[in-house]
Amino acid sequence: MTTRYGMTVPLGSAPLHAQRRQIEELVDLGYTDVWSAEADGVDGFTPLALASVWAPSLRLGTAIIPAFTRGPATLAQSVAGLSQAAPGRFVLGLGTSSNVIVEGWNGIAFEEPYKRMRDTLRFLRAALAGEKVTEVYDTFSVRGFRLRSLPEGEVPILVAALREGMLNLAGREADGAIVNWLSADDVARVAPIVRAHGADKEIVARIFVAPSEDTDAVRGAARFAIAAYVNVPVYKAFHQWLGRGDRLGACWAAWEAGDREAALAAIPDSVVDELVVHGSPEACRAHIQRYVDNGVTTPALAVLPLAADIDLGRAVADLAPR
Repeated sequence: MTTRYGMTVPLGSAPLHAQRRQIEELVDLGYTDVWSAEADGVDGFTPLALASVWAPSLRLGTAIIPAFTRGPATLAQSVAGLSQAAPGRFVLGLGTSSNVIVEGWNGIAFEEPYKRMRDTLRFLRAALAGEKVTEVYDTFSVRGFRLRSLPEGEVPILVAALREGMLNLAGREADGAIVNWLSADDVARVAPIVRAHGADKEIVARIFVAPSEDTDAVRGAARFAIAAYVNVPVYKAFHQWLGRGDRLGACWAAWEAGDREAALAAIPDSVVDELVVHGSPEACRAHIQRYVDNGVTTPALAVLPLAADIDLGRAVADLAPR
């Protein structure tokens, strides 16, 4: 399908120490990458540190670490630590996250996200190269910081991007983009914006997959996940830009009115089918291939247990590249 093929970790709800066998099996199944996230579960670095030892051939990536929730120097130290644990195998995926996570959960003002992303990216490039950084950026300042323990080699940095401003930043100043909650057809719109700055830019897509033919159950459960995202301001603007305003307008109106049940019911089946890959394993792999055909270089799958017949271990095996 592609030279890279990733799975989201942690794998399910088992504690991290109990996931070694599952991580090791990913290699035998043909997966090349593991990608972590950082929202309301464990942090984004620890699962990758464990995977670096348990499965030394896997590439490790974050999708994503928020730019707001760590100080610049602490973030640089975390990147250096993991890159030393897995030399040449770590990719930093960095994003602004959202007002829910940054403000609501961490008590940090979610202000000027584009500038914060740009400033953090520029700081990390300098710090990870061993420069002594004294700089007043638009969104923070650093005085006299030098990273004493440097990565072994350059660490690729990918920017989580939704609309044109961040997509252009990902292409212009980073090594590529991470995209999220979009359809295979949407990739054909966003990928060229990134690749206008270089044909070699990597595009990682977090693809949510529910390998089940219980369509009603999957669609019903998927609406909860979709509603939780498309009603966040940055994702609402993203899907308006993608042209889903007409189909999601009723959902947004009901959500703003406080009627969560009506908001869920207003999400059309067509939107669910575009944003969540479901069906038989063969149908799911064919759908994932459409993302690749439209410009994704690395699918990063996330299995969603949206139906009773979805078993995580079997799903990971069934979705493995052929």
